[in-house]
Amino acid sequence: MKIKNLITYRLSNFFTNEFRNQFEFDNFDNSADYADLLTLKSVFTILRCRVMKFIRYIVLLFFLLLFTAVSAFAQNSNTAAGLGSGNSGVWIDSLGVLEVVTLDTGRVGIQQLEAARKSYSQLSRSVMTKSKLRFVSLKHLEREIVNSNGVLSEEVRYLAGLMRIQYLFFFPDSKDIVIAGPAEGWFPGAEGMMVGRSTGKPICELQDLVVALRAFAPNKDAAGVIGCSIDPTSEGNANMQKFLQSNRVDKNQINVFTDGLRRSLGLQTIRVDGISASTHAARVMVAADYRMKLLGIGLEKIPVGANITTFIARSDLSDKQSNKLHRWYFMPDYESVVMTEDKTGIELIGGGVKLVTEEEVVDVMTGQRKIVNNNIDRASLEFTRSFTAQYQKIAQKILVYAQLRNLIDMFVCAAHIQKQDFYTKADWTMEFLGDESKFAVQTYQLPKFVMPAVNYKIRNGRIGFPIGGIEIEPSVALSEENVKIESKNQVSNVRNKIKIKLQDGQWWWD
Repeated sequence: MKIKNLITYRLSNFFTNEFRNQFEFDNFDNSADYADLLTLKSVFTILRCRVMKFIRYIVLLFFLLLFTAVSAFAQNSNTAAGLGSGNSGVWIDSLGVLEVVTLDTGRVGIQQLEAARKSYSQLSRSVMTKSKLRFVSLKHLEREIVNSNGVLSEEVRYLAGLMRIQYLFFFPDSKDIVIAGPAEGWFPGAEGMMVGRSTGKPICELQDLVVALRAFAPNKDAAGVIGCSIDPTSEGNANMQKFLQSNRVDKNQINVFTDGLRRSLGLQTIRVDGISASTHAARVMVAADYRMKLLGIGLEKIPVGANITTFIARSDLSDKQSNKLHRWYFMPDYESVVMTEDKTGIELIGGGVKLVTEEEVVDVMTGQRKIVNNNIDRASLEFTRSFTAQYQKIAQKILVYAQLRNLIDMFVCAAHIQKQDFYTKADWTMEFLGDESKFAVQTYQLPKFVMPAVNYKIRNGRIGFPIGGIEIEPSVALSEENVKIESKNQVSNVRNKIKIKLQDGQWWWD
């Protein structure tokens, strides 16, 4: 009882004010009086009241921060990036180190997506309507942005719901450059990106289109290779060789070995070519490249329904060169462009993306790399071919690959606009969208490094791991040997049905 009374007395001093308010014992003038009457039950009751009050403060603070974030987004609406731009399944920290984001794809994740789809109501009924072919005038789109003082509506930011660019047309009479493709309404979906309400496919974004157009801007030399590369350093390669020479694999400590190998390689460097590395388009390319490597060596799950032969499953690592680097990289599927005879219209068909391989080895002493394509690894070849064959199925589940395909289509279209000089013919200088100071798209954290993708398979004591990147050469895609002239006027027939009669403020139509 003495201990109980002591605890009661000490707590009573702390909770005096709350006790007065709770029980209104106004006849008592000091803490000792309260202690005589206070019981542990009443103390815990008061403690509960304090906890509830604390929770209310936390909830209030949360809504205050949420309001601040929304306000900041609204104030920054003259930039292309915004709500729903997505992270493409990766996160880049303040030091530029890229990491893969773990996503909830289970029952809870599906329920959350369904709730988001039903509750998202920021779109007009017209743009919500699903369309087999929606047309967007690039000149009128820019004019709409200028007239709104650079403040982007949802329709503008997500190109009226285009899910991909299927056609590009130039109309000499109206001097219009028009892109077209299937479209529908959207909502914030998986990986933070806007996706179609019925298809779940990523919606094309204005900021990516602007990056593509700037790469092939009017009165500017055409961009060469656009892409990215993730590569180990020479020092890292040399350290890896030393590690492999001084360490043997213990079957009971595989994780210890792979962690040691990963640390010996150190951070790999990320390089972006042809466009600014601080854009959403660059992030999509880097994310697609890195996640492809994770999938190939068994560190990311194969999507359900995709029949892929992974490198780690097929490889026997029997090559005598344990210092081999397996280079895998994405390229456009150049047999996917159909053009009208007068070159004023093109259609993009097929997968649009393929994964290829080449082999490199590392010099044990210097860490330098050299290509050895005379000895292509069979496991690499089977992985890249099966990935290409299953690309569309993979892109339905891992959405960054659908984003990559959309990017490639945008670059090919932008290259055709520049090559055929549609800018001059349409009297379009892209004065607003072409100027970063007026329309900012370089707003993302710069990707610089990533931890190496390493997985180990015990087979003849050998090990191999992937490097590579993405290489997009739109000018090659549009070369004479890779373009097919329409045989049945299928592109011309679509173009001839289009009647451009836009009202003031209108820039898209079905």
